[in-house]
Amino acid sequence: MNIAIVCLQVMQKLGKADETRDVAFEEMVSNFNKQMVDGGKLQRDMRAYLLAVKTMHDASRRLQDCLAEMYEPDWFGKEEMDALTEDTDTLWLDYHQNITDRSLNTLDSYLTQFPDIKARIAKRDRKMVDFDSARHHFSSLQKGKKKDEAKIAKPAALLEKAAPGWAQVLISAHQVAQTNLSFNQAEEELGKSQKIFEELNVELQDELPVLFDNRVGVYVSTFQGLAGHQEKFHKEMGKLNQSLNDIMTKLEAQREINEDANHSEAASPPPKVGHIF
Repeated sequence: MNIAIVCLQVMQKLGKADETRDVAFEEMVSNFNKQMVDGGKLQRDMRAYLLAVKTMHDASRRLQDCLAEMYEPDWFGKEEMDALTEDTDTLWLDYHQNITDRSLNTLDSYLTQFPDIKARIAKRDRKMVDFDSARHHFSSLQKGKKKDEAKIAKPAALLEKAAPGWAQVLISAHQVAQTNLSFNQAEEELGKSQKIFEELNVELQDELPVLFDNRVGVYVSTFQGLAGHQEKFHKEMGKLNQSLNDIMTKLEAQREINEDANHSEAASPPPKVGHIF
C-alpha cells in the first residue's frame, strides 16, 4: 500500500484528516453482514437436520430389516411386511431428497451471491481510500499552487541581485510549468479515483437493499418447503405405522388361535383302542 495512503489513514483515525463517510451505506453493509451470518447459520443447521434425517433413516431401515428377517414365512402378513419395509425405506429416501431439493438447494443458491458482493464491498472501501488520498493530494497541491503564484507575482527585486532579468523570467516560467504539471496530474488522478469509487458505490447502493429484501422470500420458500414435506412425510409414515400395527394385531390373533388349537388338542381324550379276544 502507498505510504501516503497509510499516513492518510492514520491521520483519519486520529481525527486530523477528513474522510468520505456514508452513514446510509454503512448501515447497508451492517445489514449485509448480519444477513450473511444468518444465512450461513441457517445453511449449517439445515445440513445438520438433513444429517439427522439420514441417521434416523438408517436406524429405521436396520430396525425394519431386523423385523423382516425374523418374520417367519408362515406368520400372518409375511408379504405385506416385506412390502411395508420397502415402502418405509422409500418414504425416508423421498423425504431426504425433497428437503434437499426444495430447502437446502434454495439456501445454497441464495448464499452463492454473498462472496462476490463481499469482495466488491471490500474493493469499494479500498477505492474510497484511494479517492480520499487523491482528494487530499490535490487539495494540498492546490494550496501550494496559490502560494507559488503569489510568490511569482511579487517583484523579483531580491532575485535580480543574484541573476539577470532574463534568468529570473526563466526561473519563474519553470516554477509555473512544474506547478501546473503536478496540479494537472493530481487533478486527473482525482477524477479517475472519483469515477471508479462512485461507480462501485452506486452499484452497491442499488444491489444491497434488494438483496436484503430478498431474504424474506428465501426464508419463506425454505420453511414452507420444509413444513410441507414434513407434513406429507408424517402423514404417509402414519399410514405405514397403522399398517404395521394392523399386521401385528392380526399376528397376535393368529398366535392366540394357534395356541387355543394346541390347548384343545392337548385336552382331548386319547382315542379308545379296541381289544381282540
